[in-house]
Amino acid sequence: MSYTALYRKFRPDTFDDVKGQDHIVTTLQNQLSANRIGHAYLFTGTRGTGKTTIAKIFAKTVNCEHPTVSGPCGECRICKAIAAGASMNVIEIDAASNNGVDNIREIVEEVSYSPAEGKYKVYIIDEVHMLSIGAFNALLKTLEEPPSYVIFILATTEVHKLPITILSRCQRYDFKRISIDTIAARLKELTEAEGVQVEEKALRYIAKTADGSMRDALSLLDQCIAFHLGKELTYDKVLDVLGAVDTEVFSRLLRRILDRDVLGCVALLEEIVMQGRELTQFVTDFTWYLRNLMLVQASDKLEDVIDMSADNLKRLKEEASKVELEQIVRYIRIFSELAGQIRYASQKRILVEIALIKLCKPQMETDEESLLDRIRSVEEKVENGVRVVALENIPTPAGDGGAARPKPQLTKAIPEDVKKIVRNWAALAADTENPMKIYLKKAKLSVGNDDRLIVALPDGSATDYFLQHPENLEQLEEYLSRYVEKAVSVNIQVLRDENEFEENFVDIGALVGMDIEEEEPDGQDDADY
Repeated sequence: MSYTALYRKFRPDTFDDVKGQDHIVTTLQNQLSANRIGHAYLFTGTRGTGKTTIAKIFAKTVNCEHPTVSGPCGECRICKAIAAGASMNVIEIDAASNNGVDNIREIVEEVSYSPAEGKYKVYIIDEVHMLSIGAFNALLKTLEEPPSYVIFILATTEVHKLPITILSRCQRYDFKRISIDTIAARLKELTEAEGVQVEEKALRYIAKTADGSMRDALSLLDQCIAFHLGKELTYDKVLDVLGAVDTEVFSRLLRRILDRDVLGCVALLEEIVMQGRELTQFVTDFTWYLRNLMLVQASDKLEDVIDMSADNLKRLKEEASKVELEQIVRYIRIFSELAGQIRYASQKRILVEIALIKLCKPQMETDEESLLDRIRSVEEKVENGVRVVALENIPTPAGDGGAARPKPQLTKAIPEDVKKIVRNWAALAADTENPMKIYLKKAKLSVGNDDRLIVALPDGSATDYFLQHPENLEQLEEYLSRYVEKAVSVNIQVLRDENEFEENFVDIGALVGMDIEEEEPDGQDDADY
């Protein structure tokens, strides 16, 4: 016998087997017990929440020879015929492919014939919103006043597309999304019945990914079991099959975003891509992670709302203390926009990289949230004592009414170690690793009154690399110190435009090619600067 998918094999046969829709099950059971059965029902809700399943159980129960509170007996002749799809009492119609006026007219004609066996003829019309306007109009009269032996059950995922004239003739039942706990508990039952070893953490992730749909959860579980057939299904294996990313990676990514580390974010994305993770799922999951972060930031008593382990929740609270609520809202907005763009994009990775750069560089946007983020970044630099442009090298703006500061004069003698570094700068820069190599090639060199080597770089990622990450500056100083065998201190300067270096510094890179000597003992200069 061919294999049967889990969602078909374990489809509920009684009301007791239905999970997550207690409000609907109880109402229908009460109607059956009191014999107050309606003539038209409308089941609405998202996919995989049990609309068609409950419709079939209801149809069996009203025709069952020995019905119980739990539903049909499943043993009588009529129950077996309905289960096998051979009963003329239960007619299932797919409105997606039978949506014309002629299809509905056939139903209207059939309604006049009483059932050959059993009490009721039950018409289950799935995806009823797909019917044409003419088909709806053809159904109206029969739906309002059908024969006493006819029951209509309409099922749809898009109830807003139904005419009000149809809605007013039906008892409406709204199916809820099934909770993660309920889905995980059901998956555990089924895996035990199937003899499959699986981690509880893996089941909860599948339940979360299913987004409230029991059928989706069973399909995903089926897929994961098939991929690792005969082995224990672990959390990591589920991530591999579904192309998902562990929440620990989201934590690392967020910390790099908060550090404005563009290079680190892109490197982490490269790691995710090389692991074969699905970028669309990554964007969705990271947006969900930011949502959890926002909830933790907004209140301290949301443990029941946020579904995650105690360790992850502790880490989430720690990160929430480092970020402002306005920042998180901005991050969610950017990734929500990305989620709408990436699904059908041909260059998904580039779109994700652009979004990450936007998060790290709020100056790319001009909205209020981004401006607040930029102000917050400046405040953090000041609080952390990050070395920025030396004030003595900033010319006074012309509009301030003050005279511009004079151009600094070169010291009378350039130290030998500085001269040696400058002469061989191209080779020294080429010998470093990326991205330092790229940034140093753009550098312009000068020397301050304190004989410190000045490395001037364009404003942006180059200066951020050294100023926001002091360890990179220390690495450069150690590298140069080893070369000249003497301690070297480097002063990083920020250039905001092309002319700023010429206006405020002396280019010793051009002068070192001349015959520059150290100051003579008698105080006379051999070179005129």
